[in-house]
Amino acid sequence: MTDLMKSFLTGIESELQKQVSRLDAPRTKEYLEMLTYHMGWTGEGAGPEATGKRVRPLLVLLTAMAASGEDQQTSQFNWQAVLPAAAAVELLHNFSLVHDDIQDHSDKRRGRPTLWVKWGMPQAINAGDGLFVISNLSLLDLAENYPAETVVKAATILQNAALELTRGQYLDISYEKRASLGAEDYWPMISGKTAALLSACCDLGALLGGADEATQEAYRSFGHFLGLAFQLQDDILGIWGNEVVTGKSTASDLVEGKKSLPVLIGLEKKGRFAARWAGGPIQLSEVEELAKLLASEGGYAQTQEMAKQMTDMAINNLRTASPQGQAGELLLNLANKLLRREA
Repeated sequence: MTDLMKSFLTGIESELQKQVSRLDAPRTKEYLEMLTYHMGWTGEGAGPEATGKRVRPLLVLLTAMAASGEDQQTSQFNWQAVLPAAAAVELLHNFSLVHDDIQDHSDKRRGRPTLWVKWGMPQAINAGDGLFVISNLSLLDLAENYPAETVVKAATILQNAALELTRGQYLDISYEKRASLGAEDYWPMISGKTAALLSACCDLGALLGGADEATQEAYRSFGHFLGLAFQLQDDILGIWGNEVVTGKSTASDLVEGKKSLPVLIGLEKKGRFAARWAGGPIQLSEVEELAKLLASEGGYAQTQEMAKQMTDMAINNLRTASPQGQAGELLLNLANKLLRREA
């Protein structure tokens, strides 16, 4: 890991802790504990594995520096001024994770019991809402270093992403009860669930790095296609991933009836997988065999190929944006790494 990435990650954690500490008051100590537990800082199993990779805030900081045309080695680009936006997207992401775990009945997140398992659904919902509010308050701290007009633009980007997150989640949940779905129904759903926030990360970074409109659009498109690729990989890991590596059950997607792309591909084949899917809810005891069957009918290979295509489109847009300096190189490396992830 480069010194720049280490500095970014240290700054991100510090800013996140600063923002979450808004709840550090006598009557809300347990509330604060819920958030620090979910963020991976406290409780059994706390540490780097529990915090996650902080991909989204890293995208904000890397894009901001790369879009500024300045390099950490030769300039005084103030990336610390961008930290409130980096923290905002990570807090918004974690708000969605808390609610997703409840809606999906997931009992594990990064190898640890989820928030609702430890504190119950009502308090977990409230904790998710708290993360959402703190995300917005964090973004407003940009006003310390940026003009009001820029802060308003940044807030608009974040709020549009938040709305798209809920739109994508609505489609995801509603798809579970719809019998007839095709692969074409998949893309509007993941455009909201994952691509919207990664696109917003790059959009925010470009804005705060001072990019012109054309360059900002290229970065926005880079994030969009990267998000599509990321979600496709998530679909693969949700069925064929190693639970020890991912920290999340691979059974949940099939058992919960998730209409991920591999599943939709399998249904369109109208083969043995589709016949079993039509027969009613999948049982835990069937998951391993059905996953093998789905792979044999093309679900794995076709989804992997689509993930590669989306990443290629992301990289093409990144090249159009022409990111500069060490941050630009790191941005390209991060995009390539996300396609090959195992967790």
